[in-house]
Amino acid sequence: MPATRGRARDDIVTTASALFTAHGIRAVSADRIIAEADVSKVTFYRHFAAKDDLVVAYLQRELARLQDYVATHEPDATAMLALFRDQMCGPGFRGCPFMNAAAEYPDPTHPVRAVVTDFRKWMVGEFTTWAESRGVPEPERVARTIMMLRDGALVDGYMSGEPERVVQELTAGIEALVKSSAGGR
Repeated sequence: MPATRGRARDDIVTTASALFTAHGIRAVSADRIIAEADVSKVTFYRHFAAKDDLVVAYLQRELARLQDYVATHEPDATAMLALFRDQMCGPGFRGCPFMNAAAEYPDPTHPVRAVVTDFRKWMVGEFTTWAESRGVPEPERVARTIMMLRDGALVDGYMSGEPERVVQELTAGIEALVKSSAGGR
């Protein structure tokens, strides 16, 4: 039975992920997730005391997916930009799941926001490491700027419906930032 329980939990998170991506977190009820995951309410609530706990699991899974992606690629601009491309060009892209969750959960002390904060700290850390490897002075400042560029690019990719153009412009922007920060080297 433990495998079945684990599979039910995974099915619930997978179903919720697809629904949250397509419709937004608050717009999707627990009842809809239960119906589409084809589990009972007892099974759902055995795994998640409340829908917010499921939202945390959804974001933690997304963070783990991104961390796995970065861990399996060389820490260079190509890998980081491929990550943006994957985020922005996927079917049904509706913006960054972490930014969307932050917008739907405005309380900065909410557990959902804690995962969003973890994600943002991790991303800035990855960008900092990458900038350091490029010999950029003030790598953390540059990393925070790259994060802002990334945030804006994800919004533009969704709003414009032109994710490939946005990735190209983001690439150019990051290259210009790094070049100017490194004194034109």
